[in-house]
Amino acid sequence: MSDAPVLELKGIQQSFTEAGGGRLDVIKSADLALYPGEMVALIGPSGAGKSTLLHITGMLEKPTAGEVVVAGQSSREMSDDRRTKLRLNTMGFVYQYHHLLPEFTALENVIVPQMIAGKSRKAARPRAVQLLERVGLGSRLEHRPGKLSGGEQQRVAVARALANAPKILLADEPTGNLDLHTADDVFGMLTDLVRDFRVAALIATHNLDIARRMDRVVTIREGVLEEVSVQ
Repeated sequence: MSDAPVLELKGIQQSFTEAGGGRLDVIKSADLALYPGEMVALIGPSGAGKSTLLHITGMLEKPTAGEVVVAGQSSREMSDDRRTKLRLNTMGFVYQYHHLLPEFTALENVIVPQMIAGKSRKAARPRAVQLLERVGLGSRLEHRPGKLSGGEQQRVAVARALANAPKILLADEPTGNLDLHTADDVFGMLTDLVRDFRVAALIATHNLDIARRMDRVVTIREGVLEEVSVQ
């Protein structure tokens, strides 16, 4: 690819000390580069280390060894404050459960992360409206999560993840809590947004049909991250 990667994992390792004093090596070796507009599926059985790798990629967890490079900046020696600021300015997150603020409307849920990043409510509103319209919820702006379907709630979560125009989108089973038809619709919408906004997306999923529709598929096998072909 001609573009430079917006995210690189270099020599990532992650180990934990067990109760008896032994060491559990969850990730032995992980190297990965993500490019603008690219979608990479992360597959594997439960317990393989997918969520751990996503947490490390999102700078929510420090690796035992290796470094995460975001937009050309290595986070290895950064303070917690600098990592938090870099995460806020470059990353968006989508989870299996939407985690929307129940007391806020769909519009307010997409405004809040922009306010955290320093925008006023007035300045944040236009992008929130634009994103919600893009995900098909232009007529549901003032609805609270409890009045939205599961698929609609996840569409709000996607809009919220893109609120601060991130370069990187990390998603952990974003369609795992939806029926097959709704999951297909939400993934199609997510794909369109990733392509249009040229976001680099790493998406953990158990859905092999969805994985096949992405540009590349990687898995963690015996602690090693490797690219695979999904038939």
